[in-house]
Amino acid sequence: MRLLHLSDIHFRTPDCENPATDVHQPYRTLLAQDVVELCREGGFVDAILVGGDIAFKGSPAEYKVARAWLLELARQCGCPPEGIYVVPGNHDVDRGVCARSMAISNAQDAIAAAHPDARESVIRRQLADADVGQSLFRPLAAYNEFAAGFDCSVYPDSPFWTDEVDLGGGVRLRLFGLTSTLISGLGERDNAPGRLYLGRLQTVLNPEQDVVNLVLCHHPPSWFADRDDTDDNVNERAMLQFFGHEHRQRCTPTPTYMRFQAGAVNPDINEREWKPGYNLLNVTVRGEGMGRTLDVRAYVRHFQKSPDMFVALRQDRFQEVWTHSMALPHMPPLGAPAAEVKPPVLQFHATQLAEAVREAAEVAPLEPKPEGKMQGPSMRNLIYRFWDLSIGERREIALKIGLITEADLQVPEPERYKKAFKEAATRGLMAELAMEIERVENTH
Repeated sequence: MRLLHLSDIHFRTPDCENPATDVHQPYRTLLAQDVVELCREGGFVDAILVGGDIAFKGSPAEYKVARAWLLELARQCGCPPEGIYVVPGNHDVDRGVCARSMAISNAQDAIAAAHPDARESVIRRQLADADVGQSLFRPLAAYNEFAAGFDCSVYPDSPFWTDEVDLGGGVRLRLFGLTSTLISGLGERDNAPGRLYLGRLQTVLNPEQDVVNLVLCHHPPSWFADRDDTDDNVNERAMLQFFGHEHRQRCTPTPTYMRFQAGAVNPDINEREWKPGYNLLNVTVRGEGMGRTLDVRAYVRHFQKSPDMFVALRQDRFQEVWTHSMALPHMPPLGAPAAEVKPPVLQFHATQLAEAVREAAEVAPLEPKPEGKMQGPSMRNLIYRFWDLSIGERREIALKIGLITEADLQVPEPERYKKAFKEAATRGLMAELAMEIERVENTH
């Protein structure tokens, strides 16, 4: 599996709305060109992990440009749109909303001011309260509208997202998108490490057998008041870790995990160590039984001036590609045969839309991946297509199938329709939902 890790793109209005005068546009273009060149050698990208600060001030106009750019980048590197994953950063918080609301201020301050031993219970009570919980997520309203199409919106009942894909060799990759911004936007808590709060709720990261946990989060653990607890849990339970925020390109391999920090796609040009960057890595399961390993080959890339281009941040003076292996033991349950049959897992990208995107990608002479048996649309594919419809069309479909009621129309759209898709899956209505989406698409 090939993963592209980006962070801190910082689409900023009004500059980003006019590419001809956007001083950051050339670096995004050069980054895309560099990714495509690497794809010529190693094949298509399977997933794009965007580690927050997609916007600059949480403006809907910024997300409109960001969405178009990410979809074009995905097309160029052969990744279908449902392969895009995003988490919020502190620049995705609408600080104007924070400043105008006493309810938001009170909710954030209650968490920040709580005694360390009580802080976890405080945040859990707030998330469980209908009004207070919504207040904590109101500054992320524009982000959630953008993220909903990629099934990455967050809300009180679901403050982080998860997804799962097949890595091969009987191993599943479980992705966790963590929300590090619940108390961002006020009290200067974004200005220095140790002032934000993540919480144990988001770092359960259950270490199941034959599952590789991947964490995507904007802030590294050092930015949390519960940094030691967060660092311990993430390091013990997530073999693959991706962070942003600090605008520093770093790769840290250890015997049990590998941590990546992405240099900002668009750092402030006036920063002392200004250097855009990104990570591209191949993840492979090798071997069998107790001898299995998780092998990583990573291109850690950063920008250089004169000539303007992305180059390798080297693992050592002789090696441009970072290579690392981590033990991936398998212990079958007592009494079970060694060759235990694992339950089937949905294959990544096994959708007609994904194949169409790959065929349309103008990145020749990239070699296409081997074709497998065509399957029906995946849940993520349907969610992406659903959010490509108009507000009225989404409402009409959900009401027609009975996935929402008139009372649900009072709930923010991202939360409303995320629950609607869960309802469709629970009630066995996914096929009917897919048919309704296709019916509306055919009327356009």
